[in-house]
Amino acid sequence: MDRRTFLWLGAGGLAAACLPAPVTAAASDRLVLWPGSPPGGGGPVGPVQTNARGAISHIAEPVIEVFAPDHPNGTAMLIAAGGGYKRIERATEALPAARWLNARGITAFVLDYRLPGEGWSAGALAPLQDAQRALRLIRARAEAFSIRPDRVGVMGFSAGGHLLGLAATRATFASYRAIDAVDALSARPDMAALIYPVITLLPPYQHTSTRRVLVGDHPAQALAAEWSVQTHVTADSPPFFLVQAADDPISNPYNTVLMKAACDQAGVAAERLQLESGGHGFGMGAGAGGREWRARFASWLQRQHGV
Repeated sequence: MDRRTFLWLGAGGLAAACLPAPVTAAASDRLVLWPGSPPGGGGPVGPVQTNARGAISHIAEPVIEVFAPDHPNGTAMLIAAGGGYKRIERATEALPAARWLNARGITAFVLDYRLPGEGWSAGALAPLQDAQRALRLIRARAEAFSIRPDRVGVMGFSAGGHLLGLAATRATFASYRAIDAVDALSARPDMAALIYPVITLLPPYQHTSTRRVLVGDHPAQALAAEWSVQTHVTADSPPFFLVQAADDPISNPYNTVLMKAACDQAGVAAERLQLESGGHGFGMGAGAGGREWRARFASWLQRQHGV
């Protein structure tokens, strides 16, 4: 999808008729995001494919899987694992995060989002459409899951951090036309934790799969900026928790430096932690520093909503 289409969609409003539509649930813990085909249609056909690491691809039907704690405290977190927008590292990132959050009374929603390279007509917009729809759907089902609609956060890893970073900073951007009453609800998360995220697609930090998949090998500067997270931070953005290792070989550690600086400039609360080591893809661990960052994250969550 080219920049003109991206900007044209952004200028549109949620003007479609807000007609009630059923929310599809399977086995009471899996919510299908869209009633019918996702916006634009296309995509793969057949079952999800899972590799030896438990990463998934070939996602024909985007869903959120619900992981409810024994004693929910009213807070929800939407989780997006990474994988360079070519796969989703569900087993190593999303599921451990869901268990960790559940242990603290937080209801976790794991997002299986569409991958842009799998034939979707929406192209690069497909994952953002899914993230925005998921946030609205969580709020629509808040009472059913014993959560508060004003305590819905996001937690993204790597490319999933890029995706949910965009969702957090572009909450009013209409990535798709409204299809039902769910789309009248807010897509703005109340807090955002980005773990070794890809933030910028601009030089000199553009050498990531995220940039290649979303905007190509040689994007115009304006297009790369449009798909970068830090360029969209405003005073209305939610508070952020950022963590990255100094030896990250995939997402340059300056990504979180840029994000923290953008938040500071906009007056948005942001906590940044840089680990001495841990590389990329450490999930809920990080060697010797794992206990430190998880403790800092737990403290940050406590300060946000007392969770």
